[in-house]
Amino acid sequence: MILDTEKLQKRVIENKKKHGFNTTDIKFELLLLYGEVNELFQAWLKQDRDNIREELADVAIFLMGIAEMLGSDLGTDIVAKMKINEKRVYDKNGTKSLKK
Repeated sequence: MILDTEKLQKRVIENKKKHGFNTTDIKFELLLLYGEVNELFQAWLKQDRDNIREELADVAIFLMGIAEMLGSDLGTDIVAKMKINEKRVYDKNGTKSLKK
């Protein structure tokens, strides 16, 4: 399945508005994201597969909402970052650099 992140980000924000949730305070959203990552971690510790999937989705939803609040297309950002990561090399000490 290919996702249209632009549409999903807008859908996330519309849902937040519909429910009266925050759509402007980035710091608060980052704090909530931290909580969702913790819920994912707790589900992982319990090996609760259904809850792991749900919490993964929550983390992605929060990321999309934050990206939309910042005026950024998360899909484009991910693809750009993956290109950087694919060119990274690590030396024996773990120091990273880009391949030329």
